[in-house]
Amino acid sequence: MTERLCLVHYHEIGLKGKNRATFENQLVTNLHRALSVFDISHVGRVSGHLVVETADHRATEELAAAIRRVPGVARVSLAYKCGLDDREYVTAAIQALGEAGEFSSFKVHARRSSTTYELHSLDMNRLVGAALCEAFPDKKVDVHHPDFTVVVHVVQGSTYVYAASAPGVGGLPVGTAGKVVTLLSSGFDSPVATWMVGRRGAICVPVHFSGRPMTSDTSEWLCQDVVDALAPAGIVGRLYVVPFGERQREISLAVPQSLRIIMYRRVMMQVSERIARLEGAKALVTGESLGQVASQTLDNIAAVNEVVTIPVLRPLIGSDKQEIIRRAEEIGTYDISCQTAPDCCTLFMPRRPETHARMDQVLEAWESFDHEGMVSDLVENVEWRDFSQCPSYHAPKGTLREHHRELQPFSGAER
Repeated sequence: MTERLCLVHYHEIGLKGKNRATFENQLVTNLHRALSVFDISHVGRVSGHLVVETADHRATEELAAAIRRVPGVARVSLAYKCGLDDREYVTAAIQALGEAGEFSSFKVHARRSSTTYELHSLDMNRLVGAALCEAFPDKKVDVHHPDFTVVVHVVQGSTYVYAASAPGVGGLPVGTAGKVVTLLSSGFDSPVATWMVGRRGAICVPVHFSGRPMTSDTSEWLCQDVVDALAPAGIVGRLYVVPFGERQREISLAVPQSLRIIMYRRVMMQVSERIARLEGAKALVTGESLGQVASQTLDNIAAVNEVVTIPVLRPLIGSDKQEIIRRAEEIGTYDISCQTAPDCCTLFMPRRPETHARMDQVLEAWESFDHEGMVSDLVENVEWRDFSQCPSYHAPKGTLREHHRELQPFSGAER
């Protein structure tokens, strides 16, 4: 019987040597989570690929599109699975090429991973090619630059046939590169930075610094929307929200106006580092791009970095705004980030922020207020919401047990 399924291709995972099975198994787990709304009967490994089969044996383009958004997936092909009867896979090849789209040229690539099959790959090429030339007499064979390549692959007692493939997001399966804490706002940059690190296999735990109570909680809702938009990638397990507005006011009254932003960011970095240690995260992630705003010059980045001891990753450091916006459109966060919302970034901003901070002045301003007490208080009052989209995320036990009431219903049983 011929069935239609999704054949999942990967690139980097195939280079992992003895650890390859670990990466494959994690990708299988992540696919099960990402495809929970579909009636999936099986996700398994077949000779350097993964196969996703549905209960009705009729995989759809909607299923393929969902698979393509999962980190670790390089390409997805809607394929036919047949037996070893050449008439069956020849018919499937004609059907696959006919469904692939508009084309003027094609070629056949047949191979067999099972040497027990009597036909040689060259004989399979001739057999399938002749049938396709007869079925599509107005199309030409081009072995060098075809519009479509019809693949016929015999493996483990079955034949997989496909012509059309579409690229996935690539990268590595989430859960294979540890955990990071990301500083998340509702703007363009930090959601893209979060997605980029998640695509490299990291579990992401975003922390959002809200201007509340000095501003509304609109930015918090938008950050929740950002996390929901990233749900198909399965990279976020928990969102922390830190009400920061009142503390910003205290800082603005205590330090020179030009150094306010640097002081805000130093406090934010220390709070994030505390959360990272509670979570067991190994690094912080920001959406900074070199020179984009005053706080992102090399001098100011160094002044902020000085206050933490774990690595700070900046995946967008060499990107310009147009590149970041294009990526936001691709991952589905652009429309959310277009919405304006007051948050901590808009509070008590100096007229002329320092662009090349001197460390002696920074340290003097840092000691002018009780930063240690402030950081401890912010961590104690942090709020959080869990998401079910990341199967590899495990929450810390016995710490930070305060739900974010504005973002999710709360009941005492959930404590």
